Amino acid sequence: MRILIADDESIIRMGLKSILQELGHEVLAATNGREALEMARRHHPDLAILDIKMPFTDGLQAAKTLARTQPMPILLLTAFSEQDLIDKATDLPIHGYLIKPVKPEELSAAITVAHKRFLESQALKEEADKLADALETRKLLDKAKARLMATGLSEEEAYKTLQQQARNGRISLRAVATAILKQKPS
Repeated sequence: MRILIADDESIIRMGLKSILQELGHEVLAATNGREALEMARRHHPDLAILDIKMPFTDGLQAAKTLARTQPMPILLLTAFSEQDLIDKATDLPIHGYLIKPVKPEELSAAITVAHKRFLESQALKEEADKLADALETRKLLDKAKARLMATGLSEEEAYKTLQQQARNGRISLRAVATAILKQKPS
């Protein structure tokens, strides 16, 4: 897995890099959040581990930006277990919060869980998008069918008309319904 790490403390950054490489990962190392965002844009990592308190762009802001522009599993790493930071972190789409110093086995487990949860959340998002699209299509079909029924067709005849136009035009039912709804009612 290609993992982006960002920490302004070189000793922590080198230690993380070493642990991750020993675990078999390719590592991209940044010294601050701004550099991490640039590296993510260029190298498309599979996961990010971000220190919270860094200069220029902190880990919280970097996580927020990454989640919006390049969705991936994100772990926050900090030497601080302050409730305020934890509260801010819970408002972000992150997949873990680790307290320094982190042990190799803890890091490995956190990466595995974060990656799995991310894949699950992406699958759920895709399913929700499909369902929303299907619902929108259903609403358009019902409106188009009602428009056709206003001309004297039965519900069954209206639906068959929609199907026939879709077949004849080799287009989707949604496209037929949209075209009918764009026409002025007679």
